[in-house]
Amino acid sequence: MPAPRKYSDELRERAIRTVNETVRENPGMPVKRACSQVGEQLGIPGPTLRNWFRGPGPSPGSTATATDPHERLVQLEKENRELRRANAILRSASAFFAAELDRPSPR
Repeated sequence: MPAPRKYSDELRERAIRTVNETVRENPGMPVKRACSQVGEQLGIPGPTLRNWFRGPGPSPGSTATATDPHERLVQLEKENRELRRANAILRSASAFFAAELDRPSPR
């Protein structure tokens, strides 16, 4: 049985995408430096991020997302629904805890 992964697949994809964007926005920036910067921001060691970047899967220059605009739209709508749901959960949780703070203590 393989060891559990420390980082989720979503975080890996986001990190690789961010490294790609950083390299694209800063021509001449070495991939190693971009991996270190992005790794610092996301709390991932630079060498780990470089391994992901060079690992199996799409090549660093290619996009990991769908090339068909309709598929991309469907993917973005799904992500939007997930984010709205997460925001609603966080909003209700913050309201719950704020109400707890307003209640007088029973002492």
